[in-house]
Amino acid sequence: MSSKQILDHYRNLDQHGKVMATYIWIDGTKQNVRCKTMTLDSVPKSIDELRIWNFDGSSTGQAPGEDSDVLIKPVAIFKDPFRGGDNILVMTECLNNDGTPHATNYRRKAVEIFEKAKEHEPWFGIEQEYSLLKSNGTPLGWPDGGFPPPQGPYYCGVGTNKIFGRDVIEAHYKACLYAGVKICGINAEVMPSQWEYQVGPCLGIDIGDHMWVSRYILHHVAEDFGVVVTFDPKPIPGDWNGAGCHTNYSTKAMRAAGGMTFILEACEKLGTKHHEHIAVYGEGNERRLTGRHETASMDKFSYGVAHRGASIRIPRHVNEQGYGYLEDRRPASNSDPYIVSSKITETTLL
Repeated sequence: MSSKQILDHYRNLDQHGKVMATYIWIDGTKQNVRCKTMTLDSVPKSIDELRIWNFDGSSTGQAPGEDSDVLIKPVAIFKDPFRGGDNILVMTECLNNDGTPHATNYRRKAVEIFEKAKEHEPWFGIEQEYSLLKSNGTPLGWPDGGFPPPQGPYYCGVGTNKIFGRDVIEAHYKACLYAGVKICGINAEVMPSQWEYQVGPCLGIDIGDHMWVSRYILHHVAEDFGVVVTFDPKPIPGDWNGAGCHTNYSTKAMRAAGGMTFILEACEKLGTKHHEHIAVYGEGNERRLTGRHETASMDKFSYGVAHRGASIRIPRHVNEQGYGYLEDRRPASNSDPYIVSSKITETTLL
């Protein structure tokens, strides 16, 4: 009997009304998540019933050992797809002991920006690309020390010699749906062992909460399959596609008749702040944004209709109907969705 089969026995035991609440937070790398679980006496009716907790910041790169407590404040609740039942996942934000936002907390500033722009109703849909690796760091399905055939048959592919890790992707999809994450699709990507899922549409700050929880779920699912998830924007150097976090964005005016005027206006505004955006769009993005492999060069800003080599792509159907949304193709796969979504909002609206 496998350890997972043994664990299933314990998962089915009665909890006598108690609830396990897993608190999730972003650690000192500003790219990874951590978690810890507490027992509640009952199912919380709202986020306000959950207490502020703390963790050892000296072990997460967020505090010195002599003053190590970092507070975590609940901001969003999701169902727990791993423990099931009434158990929950709790997205949190990190605070200093005086209640001010921790240096790694970008959510608080994002909330302030979205509050100022709330009349515009900014919507986001994010396309999260990532790669699956074996424990030795080789992409899943690749020969050790070698390479698979060149890119071409893998994007949205089907077949044993084209697709690697579909079980992981399917499990993650169902787990996100169960949790209440607004996942809206999946597909295999251009590099073999590279995948994508999409989250949205989400209003304002919700996109960051849903994206971070979806990443936590992905890492947790990957544990069960013994594979490693990497959000590195260029995991394999050479003639292989990198991994991005394409961000689709619209406002109430863009979504209405005549919205193309506002879409083009937003593109022009984004161009004036191009280098500011690049600076906060993810670590190692310079290895990805080279002007090759369906990317624009990070040194130049551009936008165009149906142009996957542009900084901003306006979908063809949007151009034809005259309203809709734009796609910012610059963010790296490891970018912080709180930062990206609020930066786009600030540049285009504030």
